Amino acid sequence: MGAGGRMSSPSSLKKSDSDHLKRVPSTKPPFTLGELKKAIPPHCFQRSVLRSFSYVVYDLTLASIFYYVATTYFQSLPSLLFYPAWALYWAAQGCVLTGVWVIAHECGHHAFSDYQWLDDTVGLILHSFLMVPYFSWKYSHRRHHSNTGSLERDEVFVPKQKSAMKWYSTYLNNPVGRVLTLTIQLVLGWPLYLAFNVSGRPYDRFACHYDPYGPIYSDRERLQIFISDAGLLAVAYGLYRLVLAKGFAWVVCVYGVPLLIVNGFLVLITYLQHTHTALPHYDSSEWDWLRGALATVDRDYGILNKVFHNITDTHVAHHLVSTMPHYHAMEATKAIKPILGQYYHFDGTPVVKAMWREAKECIYVEPDEGEKKGIYWYKNKL
Repeated sequence: MGAGGRMSSPSSLKKSDSDHLKRVPSTKPPFTLGELKKAIPPHCFQRSVLRSFSYVVYDLTLASIFYYVATTYFQSLPSLLFYPAWALYWAAQGCVLTGVWVIAHECGHHAFSDYQWLDDTVGLILHSFLMVPYFSWKYSHRRHHSNTGSLERDEVFVPKQKSAMKWYSTYLNNPVGRVLTLTIQLVLGWPLYLAFNVSGRPYDRFACHYDPYGPIYSDRERLQIFISDAGLLAVAYGLYRLVLAKGFAWVVCVYGVPLLIVNGFLVLITYLQHTHTALPHYDSSEWDWLRGALATVDRDYGILNKVFHNITDTHVAHHLVSTMPHYHAMEATKAIKPILGQYYHFDGTPVVKAMWREAKECIYVEPDEGEKKGIYWYKNKL
């Protein structure tokens, strides 16, 4: 079915579910980026150092409280409550630290303050403590924003065409295979992407976010990649000293498991923002920046929308104006929705259900048969 049409779906789908699957238009929109920016209240573009830091302080205060409670009181809990308490700590700390991750991500977009040096300093510190190479990811992520929806140049979660699918894909296209794939993706997806460019765009040689001389980076960016690596080495050394002082199990419980949860949320959020049967992808014959930026979807994570500083439910606006602070993104989204019309896509499907659905339905991309070439949609029949 052509752009803007409704996908055929099982009759068992509820009307609301069917609405979520309605494709967004893939034709060139009747509005410009300039018109969208004019619709956003001018104050939404203003970055406040004080307000931005207030979110850092708030998140780090919460994280410190959780740490204090866990390390001070959990050891005296009866065995019946000991393990559930640690599980609660891991979940809560992982969510709060994901919010810290999002703030560092804003620094990489120059959305934290009007001072680039301050943004980079805060971003380097926060991301390094979460074992993220700040400048390395800043530059690759910037290219993702510059090439969203492009099959040739997008940087992350680049869908494969059917002809490029691996031989074992057929054996994973079942419930057991999807559970295995999702588990690996959520647990190991982030470090595999950083170290081996898994799910990233293809390069003509080995690509790694830790390699200053890798193909991801230009000559003028290499010094900052070294700085990113130095930040990670400093934190790794601090963790090593903690292991010597407190023990490996203590570091895993206090820091390691929450970090795994942060990494899992990061992969899940990004995956669901850019993977949906309603979203088109383009080859070089059709791609342009605006249509690519619109090829993303806002999702609803409930109370976690606020914990994650609304990176989940204002992602469309973020792709259109990435230097806008997160605390103005909701207002900006409301302002541009009437102009975007059918080009704006929101899916309120519960996250776990949506994750399973996309893993089942979004296997590879192909143009619709008999329709315009250069525009690709997700398919699931191998």
